[in-house]
Amino acid sequence: MITIGQLARYVGVSTKTIRVYHDKGLLPEPERDASGYRRYGAAHAIDLIKIRTLAEAGVPLARIRDLRSATDDEFRQALRRIDGDLSTRIRDLQATQERLRGLADGRSSALPAEVGSYLDQLARLGFSERWVALQNDLWILVFATHPDTAITLFRDQAQILADPALRELGLDYDRAYGLDPKDPRVDDLARRIVDATHARYGTGELPGYGADSAIPALIQGAVNASSPAWHRLDTLIRAQLGV
Repeated sequence: MITIGQLARYVGVSTKTIRVYHDKGLLPEPERDASGYRRYGAAHAIDLIKIRTLAEAGVPLARIRDLRSATDDEFRQALRRIDGDLSTRIRDLQATQERLRGLADGRSSALPAEVGSYLDQLARLGFSERWVALQNDLWILVFATHPDTAITLFRDQAQILADPALRELGLDYDRAYGLDPKDPRVDDLARRIVDATHARYGTGELPGYGADSAIPALIQGAVNASSPAWHRLDTLIRAQLGV
């Protein structure tokens, strides 16, 4: 028979944790002996190890308490479900770890390789460092929030570089950064972008992120905040497209 302090050390929890388990009805609290101490035996240690393992797997204490009264079959079924949930959490953590390592290794390495190549190509084609950095950050946002559709959206945008006329529009958009918002070149660029959009997509629905997504507006807001001229461009383009 051992004391609560010894039990805590053997199992690897604190005495406070054991007392919480007592209070929650997870672990029976032994009676005090003649010396006034509560003495714990092997059964307590085994129960405590089970409780600790389930708690570390993320099982709520109330659920652990319910499992103590489950039949052997119910307990095994519950453990299989817990194991499946834990495997999912591990995969999610591993994916997060890969993204973290990508961010540590370099800006674009948090994105698919073809996005990194696209960003390198932008720089070679004459786009400003400011534009490339903005594109990098915005694609990180898209891939983080829309992993299922991001690559399709990206490839649609990447095709623009293969069209000389559309590529030049992109460069003009980049160069408009420092223009006065009332400069006639802003109005002309908006008109040309609208014409190119109609030619590329017709009058149908433009590629998007899902009807319930706020990401397009969030992205455009980040672009608009960078430049008064870009903000007016967006206002003109939206008005002419009717969106």
